[in-house]
Amino acid sequence: MTTFVLVTLKVQVFMSRQILDKIEYLVLLVSEFAARSRVSEAEAYRYLRKYGALALCSKHYNIMHTLSVEENIQTLRDYCQRRGGRL
Repeated sequence: MTTFVLVTLKVQVFMSRQILDKIEYLVLLVSEFAARSRVSEAEAYRYLRKYGALALCSKHYNIMHTLSVEENIQTLRDYCQRRGGRL
């Protein structure tokens, strides 16, 4: 294999790992938000998506994953409420 192909494969594996890490973290946040809000995970997902919180998480994942889950759940709750959410 050429060096270019090896580098390309390593970059793809690295990017795939980053994407999987982000997905896992978003799933964790939805699950925790659901548990703390006493709603189903499906309801929590729809709520967070409706008020733009999932897009916020995706955009700021690099910062959010370094903070506590409790802090992020409160941030999501506040963000959604400022946009009209009622949970």
